[in-house]
Amino acid sequence: MTDQLSLHDTKVAYDGVATLYAELFSDVLERLPLERALLQAFAELVRDAGPVADLGCGPGHLTAHLHDLGLDVFGVDLSSEMIALARQARPDLRFTEGTMTELEVEDETLGGILAFYSVIHTPPPHVPAVFAEFARVLKPGGHLMLGFFAGDDPRPREFDHKVTLAYRWSADGLAELLCQAGFEERARLLREPNEGERFQQAQLLVRKV
Repeated sequence: MTDQLSLHDTKVAYDGVATLYAELFSDVLERLPLERALLQAFAELVRDAGPVADLGCGPGHLTAHLHDLGLDVFGVDLSSEMIALARQARPDLRFTEGTMTELEVEDETLGGILAFYSVIHTPPPHVPAVFAEFARVLKPGGHLMLGFFAGDDPRPREFDHKVTLAYRWSADGLAELLCQAGFEERARLLREPNEGERFQQAQLLVRKV
């Protein structure tokens, strides 16, 4: 599958469920105390480092959360319908349509990136290009927080995500790819599924060297 085809399929899929997605996940952080704590730590690390991008922002609920934590944050998403909902919910914030491999951001201008379950639909051969783009736009010392569905298999495994094809990764596998892209790991969170979740959930907090 080419990257352009996967991007098209992902965009169409999320455009089709945007309103339902926004309704289901608008309060998701209330059910995720561990992730909420790591987001707080991420916010403290990047608060004075420069602008922060929420990549794969969906309807903007995490962008708004980071803004409320005191960050200069903007959101980017592939889905035009998601961006429309985000702008409607928070007209005071900036949301743009775009891809994670071609960000309209100058080199080394961001203090932080949140990619909360944003790379899960990227075919594994194209994930290094995404991480390279993250490294391009982050300042040296900038932080990235990456959320994903975890698995024990060292190889990425596809699964039947409710929206469109997605992949599970081992935390070690993604950490290695991030290291190759110029990041160093600072922390990780790996937890067992909550009620209604099928897989382990993981977060990696890394810093650009």
